[in-house]
Amino acid sequence: MNNSPVYIRWFNEIILADVPVVGGKNASLGEMYRELTPQGVTVPNGFATTASAYWHLLRSSGIEDKLKQVMSGLDKTNVEDLAVRGKKARELIANAALPEDLWTEIKKAYDKLCEEYGPGTHVAVRSSATAEDLPTASFAGQQETYLNVSGYESLKTACSNCYASLFTDRAISYRIDHGFDHFKVALSIGIMKMVRSDLATSGVMFTLDTETGFRDVVFITACYGLGENIVQGAVNPDEYYVFKPTLKKGHRAIIRRNLGEKKIKMIYARSGSGALTKNIEVSEQARRKFCLSDDDVLSLARQAIVIEDHYSMKAGKNRPMDIEWAKSGISGELFIIQARPETVESQKTMDTFEVYQLDKKGLVLTQGKSVGEKIASGKARRIENVSQLSLFQPGEVLISETTMPDWEPVMKSAAAIVTNKGGRTCHAAIVSRELGIPAVVGAIDATEKIQTGQEITVSCAGGDDGTVYEGLLPFHVETINLQESTRPKTKIMINLANPEMAFSLSKIPNDGVGLARMEFIINSFIKIHPMALVHPEQITSDTEKQQIETLTFGYTTKQDYFVDKLAEGVGTIAAAFYPKPVVVRMSDFKTNEYASLLGGSYFEPKEENPMIGFRGAARYYDDKYREGFALECQAMQRVRDTMGLTNLIIMIPFCRRVDEAEKVLAEMAKHGLIRGRNGLEVYVMCEIPNNVLLIDEFSALFDGFSIGSNDLTQLTLGVDRDSTLVAHDFDERDAGVMKIIAMAIQGAKRNHRHSGICGQAPSDYPEFAEFLVRQGIDSISLIPDSVMKITGRIAMLEKEISRHE
Repeated sequence: MNNSPVYIRWFNEIILADVPVVGGKNASLGEMYRELTPQGVTVPNGFATTASAYWHLLRSSGIEDKLKQVMSGLDKTNVEDLAVRGKKARELIANAALPEDLWTEIKKAYDKLCEEYGPGTHVAVRSSATAEDLPTASFAGQQETYLNVSGYESLKTACSNCYASLFTDRAISYRIDHGFDHFKVALSIGIMKMVRSDLATSGVMFTLDTETGFRDVVFITACYGLGENIVQGAVNPDEYYVFKPTLKKGHRAIIRRNLGEKKIKMIYARSGSGALTKNIEVSEQARRKFCLSDDDVLSLARQAIVIEDHYSMKAGKNRPMDIEWAKSGISGELFIIQARPETVESQKTMDTFEVYQLDKKGLVLTQGKSVGEKIASGKARRIENVSQLSLFQPGEVLISETTMPDWEPVMKSAAAIVTNKGGRTCHAAIVSRELGIPAVVGAIDATEKIQTGQEITVSCAGGDDGTVYEGLLPFHVETINLQESTRPKTKIMINLANPEMAFSLSKIPNDGVGLARMEFIINSFIKIHPMALVHPEQITSDTEKQQIETLTFGYTTKQDYFVDKLAEGVGTIAAAFYPKPVVVRMSDFKTNEYASLLGGSYFEPKEENPMIGFRGAARYYDDKYREGFALECQAMQRVRDTMGLTNLIIMIPFCRRVDEAEKVLAEMAKHGLIRGRNGLEVYVMCEIPNNVLLIDEFSALFDGFSIGSNDLTQLTLGVDRDSTLVAHDFDERDAGVMKIIAMAIQGAKRNHRHSGICGQAPSDYPEFAEFLVRQGIDSISLIPDSVMKITGRIAMLEKEISRHE
């Protein structure tokens, strides 16, 4: 007699091709357990019921025909009718007794799991539909999962409820939208060892950036406790970005971190309490710290790459992945508990690139994490519970504490979504991304600040921060054609300040970044004067002290805060354009601008004309700022050496004299930034007439020159570009200015040094760009909006020049 199970498959018996037998989720778990464990991917053991077990349940209980009657004639746009029919279907399945032979097999398999992990082993009971996790349809969150299940009674109830969840309202609606027949889709139950992440952390990671589709990062989200809170959008998690190309080379390539609030965590409930899990508050101290160590982040990223490479090999093309993970609070091990293909960004074509821009801004009502890079407006509709969904009108903006999977039929008709809670991998974010509408998640006070019927504009076009404005604000969409036939010989680079826009803007055809301004990162993300972090004892204002303490909380030293934030900002830009060159200009604040930073007024002198005062290179070796420059250098060294982003080129601004250049290079060398070592190139801004007059001498010290046409025009014409009284005399096209720029380009060529320009003039004046090309400049760096237009113009010009040569 054959005693082999009929309705059970263990993970080591399952491969990816078994989707029709055990569904996408369980097929993936089996594939990873069998194939990837030797490569360091850790998956808890478990087993799955087969599709035939589901059909056995329906037919042995006689409910299949009844289910078909319930579903017959369904209009999914009628939310109330959908809810009624879904409830009836679920009750039919939940009330049907599991066939005895099926239940016997489940019990025996559970007993075997208990032999491996211990008596009364706690398991996760997860649903896996036989049509799910296709490359174009995720089915994510359509059915239910039950955690902390232990013992026969709880297991039997969880299995019945899992089967019933094939007919949740959102699953019914989703199948209709994607053309799946309800009665050609079966449900497999996955029963796997629970990871005790209730005592540690868990989360979700993607092998691309979920907002831009940038393929070279692993994006990881993490919270304390069980991971359901991230998926449900109940917490705003920590975020980490790891750069894949240099991680593969052995570098610790964490290029960015964002601290989430993590206000609650899901843990096991006590035995006999009814609920199997519960949420408790996280202490204020724990909230303000990252919940994963760098080692854990890197370990997760490595596992994610192994998974992506394996699934890509199976598919015969790059296959970005959506992966759930959990860390055991007992063993400290990291486990992969689910993996499926990413189904939104990976499906987009790259023929065109849309840029949304607000034409004017209004009163800010609330801010949170942006999802999607779009803008939408409409009347707000606050939804507090499922009973209010029938009030929602198409084209309104959905405002809620969070969203639930059963809300999806209504979410499809929303212009945008705004939630108090959640991160970029929560339910609201996943659905809005799939629907192609903007969402602002984790806005904290959205339901307080926004009223039903209020006209609002939701903007996710400004980087990581999504903003909700009062009123219907005007905006426009620019469509950029990314399909270029040829590129000009002149390198066309991008001027970029905001790291949050780097992944997106890297899609525009380019030759790298000609100017990344450090000041933007310091002003927008660090906000504190570096010397205030080196010498906090000199600050007497209690208010400023408290603000600095709040921003730097959780860092070993206050200097670490500056170095980490600056390195991550620059690292994000360098990664986005890797391996193309990225030229980062060291800080070039004027004294009045530095003084406006937190603590800045204690360290900055007052000057009559800061524009030509204590700025740029003069600061770097001066005792008034030398320690601040050391922090800048440490950050740049971290980008190049720790992150492995050796495409970073360092540029020195406003360097007045040759001996000053020597002092700055010596100061950099003290902190490990030695020109030529590990391929380090150092450029200098060519923005002072003396840089041009002594270009042969400066060429002995620097690898390239970037013409700052704004300052060079100012100092050639003697015009203060900040003065409105003489603004009419400021013109880069002046004959004298153009002559000195020509001298700079020729001098760089004579010394075999790179020549580029990063000023505004080529973006504003086509004839100025033409002049630069005729002079033989090596690169022109432009604001993003001008890149495609000027690229085409220069390509045509180069053809014309070559015809006449």
